[in-house]
Amino acid sequence: MESIYLKKAEYLHDFKIFVEFNDGKKGSVDLIDIIKKYRQAETLRNPKEFSKFFLDSWPTLAWECGFDIAPETIYEKC
Repeated sequence: MESIYLKKAEYLHDFKIFVEFNDGKKGSVDLIDIIKKYRQAETLRNPKEFSKFFLDSWPTLAWECGFDIAPETIYEKC
């Protein structure tokens, strides 16, 4: 099986992101539950900070604060 990775991620609003994967699957995901679950993501509970994500070299959804979310986790939520 081929590895799943993000090809595209666009901020929509609040804690929702539109994502597209290398296998063609795409849709919007709400990540508020993950952001609220982890203490390391505390600064991202502000939607303005949350919206500053990027795709790192893996490509994984990541933030400058060091928090990231694996593509497989996002895939399951999509």
